[in-house]
Amino acid sequence: MRISFLSKYLFYITFIFILFSTSCASRKKLVYFQAPAANADSTAAKLPNTTYTPVFKYDDFLSIDVIAMDMETVKAFNLPLINTSAPTGYNNGYPSKYGYLINADGMIEFPMLGKIKLAGLNRMEATELIQEKLKAYLNNPIVSIRILNYKITVLGDVKIPGTYNIPNERLTLPEAIGLAGDLNMTAVRKNVLVIRDSNGVKTETRVDLTSTDIFKSPVYYLNQNDVVYVEPNRAKRNSSIISSTAGVFISVASLIITTVNLI
Repeated sequence: MRISFLSKYLFYITFIFILFSTSCASRKKLVYFQAPAANADSTAAKLPNTTYTPVFKYDDFLSIDVIAMDMETVKAFNLPLINTSAPTGYNNGYPSKYGYLINADGMIEFPMLGKIKLAGLNRMEATELIQEKLKAYLNNPIVSIRILNYKITVLGDVKIPGTYNIPNERLTLPEAIGLAGDLNMTAVRKNVLVIRDSNGVKTETRVDLTSTDIFKSPVYYLNQNDVVYVEPNRAKRNSSIISSTAGVFISVASLIITTVNLI
């Protein structure tokens, strides 16, 4: 009778240990963009600037195309065309072989025009600068600029972590998480980290995805080369330790129960 009671006691202890090793996530921890009903109607007024455009940085690899009426003259200002079968879309990407790399001084070397500083300028500013310089050689030049190596990296507790090339140079934080297959159930949604390089200085911004305040965040629109890190919750961080401990505990308990029964 005493042996049977001891066996049951060890079994219940093991069961309770395993039960408390798991955790249940509440709605407040899982649902995105939550807002009190009183504030629901005012959310639209708090949306970030929809005219966002990236600012060029050093190590950006640019495609710059020049168009003008005199197509023969304009050839001197364009790099040779290449044929490529590289895939397009949101992938790890294959940037074109020919382009303009912004060096550490923020400069590019442009045909006929020489060195031009583009770092710190947005697309419109850079376009206007090059067009003004081209007017000495061309009538009514049209300039088109595109970042060929615009990419972001999503790491941590997401379904598909990785680095993604962005073809349209405009990506929000929720869209980046969507590219990574969304967060796992064990991810911490209230403390997502965005690491950004601003003029050689790393900045860290924490974002709460469960709040509508994300729409006002300075990192709602991601910059090229931003890194998004999603940390796992405490249960997942401890899962390997808990699993190992639980396995040892169960083995020891089974050994004790078997030994007691044999005795």
